[in-house]
Amino acid sequence: MDTKASKHKEQRVGVFVDGSNMYHSSKSLYQTNVNFGKILEQAVAGRKLLRAIIYVIKSSTSTDEQSFFDALGKQGFEVKMKDLQVFSSGAKKGDWDVGIAIDSITIADRLDTVVLVSGDGDFAPLVQYLRITKGCRVEVMAFTESASQKLKEVADEFIDISSDKKTYLMPIRPFRGRFNRQGGNQGGNQQQPQDSEYQR
Repeated sequence: MDTKASKHKEQRVGVFVDGSNMYHSSKSLYQTNVNFGKILEQAVAGRKLLRAIIYVIKSSTSTDEQSFFDALGKQGFEVKMKDLQVFSSGAKKGDWDVGIAIDSITIADRLDTVVLVSGDGDFAPLVQYLRITKGCRVEVMAFTESASQKLKEVADEFIDISSDKKTYLMPIRPFRGRFNRQGGNQGGNQQQPQDSEYQR
């Protein structure tokens, strides 16, 4: 159901980003990362932003990971973080499904539009509840290749991130390793430059 005409600049918008879903989808499909700043810009689309929350899983204590989370905060996101759960069996679990649902429902009374950035089909009942019970316009942003068909159908509008990869994805930089005089890679890795910015 597409109701693009109902967008207007006076709408109060809340953006809820399933960071783990976006990270794994972009890695699986294109071997690169999402430009979350551009995602937020498109989600707001010139309207009145009330809240922008990104939900992330902390899997390590590396400074690179923390720097990434700090950068999200500077881009305008409120970053909600939880640790990756590792069970004695070796199984790992990390998701924010319940947290995203609770936050979006709690804040919905102050919003005209909810933008859900996730392709997870488990959110389809949440989208229906926000639309029918809370009266919100709900827009979903995700990669069409990995997004649930049901989620696309129940949203007022589906925005395909894959349709504009140059905007929404980080380019893969060609490999610039150091080579010795015999033409060998000093690092020992035989990695070829990418033929294009994004790999399928």
